[in-house]
Amino acid sequence: MAPQSGRLPQDFIKELLSRVDIVQLIQESVKLKKQGQNYSACCPFHHEKTPSFSVSPSKQFYHCFGCGVHGDAIEFLVAHVGLSFIEAVEQLANRAGMTLPKTQENFDDQGRKQKLHVLKLACEFYTKQWKASVDAQVAVNYLKKRGLTGEIAKSFALGFAPPEWHAFDQYCPKPDRQHAIDTGLIMHNDKGREYDRFRNRILFPIRDTRGQVLGFGARALGDDKPKYLNSP
Repeated sequence: MAPQSGRLPQDFIKELLSRVDIVQLIQESVKLKKQGQNYSACCPFHHEKTPSFSVSPSKQFYHCFGCGVHGDAIEFLVAHVGLSFIEAVEQLANRAGMTLPKTQENFDDQGRKQKLHVLKLACEFYTKQWKASVDAQVAVNYLKKRGLTGEIAKSFALGFAPPEWHAFDQYCPKPDRQHAIDTGLIMHNDKGREYDRFRNRILFPIRDTRGQVLGFGARALGDDKPKYLNSP
């Protein structure tokens, strides 16, 4: 069991795993073949030509005799799909019709989701500025000079931060403002006044392997310093 399981009641984890059909779960991403009481396949965790990956429906467990990887349904979602522990538990609980007990980890994960939400919101705001801001043409010309077409900019969701001090600040919904501050999109000066971190810059979203925006890198236009600026 993954080490984070200690943050949730063991009885809940055991009940959850007993309700999950691990064969059905793994079959959604790995082609399994019935072999006696178990199922086999080429291991999804390492390259091989002869199947050595085995899934046991009775034990609700998988094991590779080639590379030694093994685990339960939660660990498969973490190791193969790339979910966090709590995301894997939530997904399996939804499949099993179970409600997750409240823990500190739940609250921490909820805070992370809210931060990811405001970063996604910011990405949408900055991409809209190509058409919404009258100052965007300078950035467009710069990208064209560097060989980046509009199609490339759209593909990578490049954005533009207007030169105004409060463009995103005013756009951001009130319920999301604290998360915008926590993620460094909105700053405070020495007098406690809020302002946008990114102004008159080309924005490059930084993403994880699932495409979620985790932050931004920004290139200044003109002589603004620093030339390159990242969010926390």
